[in-house]
Amino acid sequence: MKPASHHLTHCRRCHAPIVWCLTSANGRRQPVNADPDASGNVAVMQGADGALYVRTVTVARPEIRPGEWRAMPHHATCPSPPPRRSSAPTPRATHGVRPVPWQR
Repeated sequence: MKPASHHLTHCRRCHAPIVWCLTSANGRRQPVNADPDASGNVAVMQGADGALYVRTVTVARPEIRPGEWRAMPHHATCPSPPPRRSSAPTPRATHGVRPVPWQR
């Protein structure tokens, strides 16, 4: 099963066709490749409200239910992913700091 044409959009970096889905775990948006993939690790389905929902295919729930199709998250296959953000704090500039303590 393929997503409806009104769900399709393109990746800003590689221009591949993708669909935006809401994760079933926390409701965040996740880009997923628009083409079904038998080796994909997520299952996509269209909800009653018309939105696409995605869940991870796990060992506990490996079956694909009726109305779902297996796909691959786009971040895993994008040839030009966005740069990774570091969680380390940026060093602060120390210009103009007095090297010795104040004296009275």
